[in-house]
Amino acid sequence: MPDPSSRPRRPRVAVPFDPASQPWQPADIGLTAVPERLLTPESLREVLSQDGPWPQDPLGSTEYRHPGREGPPVMAAVLVPLVVRPEGVSVMLTQRTAHLYDHAGQISFPGGRVETYDATPIATALREAQEETGLAAEYVDVLGTMPDYLTSTGFAITPVLSLVRPGFTLAPDVFEVAEIFEVPLAFLANPANHRLYRGPLPDGRERRYYAMPWQKYFIWGATAGMLRNLYHALHHGLVAGEGHAQSDAA
Repeated sequence: MPDPSSRPRRPRVAVPFDPASQPWQPADIGLTAVPERLLTPESLREVLSQDGPWPQDPLGSTEYRHPGREGPPVMAAVLVPLVVRPEGVSVMLTQRTAHLYDHAGQISFPGGRVETYDATPIATALREAQEETGLAAEYVDVLGTMPDYLTSTGFAITPVLSLVRPGFTLAPDVFEVAEIFEVPLAFLANPANHRLYRGPLPDGRERRYYAMPWQKYFIWGATAGMLRNLYHALHHGLVAGEGHAQSDAA
């Protein structure tokens, strides 16, 4: 792995407001939950293995860039690990350590920038997930990818969707990862648990971002945005698909 200190440094980014304390509104108007009974490994595999087109949230990737983070984005990839548990599928997330240069202390998927030796973004996501969490690739069944997500910090992130079978042993990289935890997919696939926040920017504009607070964790920003897109994909493929099947059978 290359030494990150040898890379050209872009300006450090500090969010100019406390993301968790800003005003918010419910983000479920006109939307319905994906029933937990539909969130089976078999259904997830069928829906998320498709090539698309993938429905995207209207808020989408941000057009705002922090000063010094303009220009061509840095290519990156993250693994979206959907862990198959007896009690239901859950999503594995990490909390980044507080001293990191980018996205310090935030909740994220395991992942990182695409290196020159990575054959594909999928290879990046699998490599980074193993380096950060110890999750071995032999437990990961890659299903496909969602469209790139552009962040305000100047990254274009490819979300790599996967099913993860249990039995793995985690060994987090203590330099990068403060904690690894799982959130029930049914919670994240219910827009009643989604919030739309508004935060003030130094130039007088307003940044809008999603958040999905769960227990002590404030899941927000790009991670919440990608989870929001995952919700739309699941709702389109599972709920709408079930409705079409019932209509055809009538």
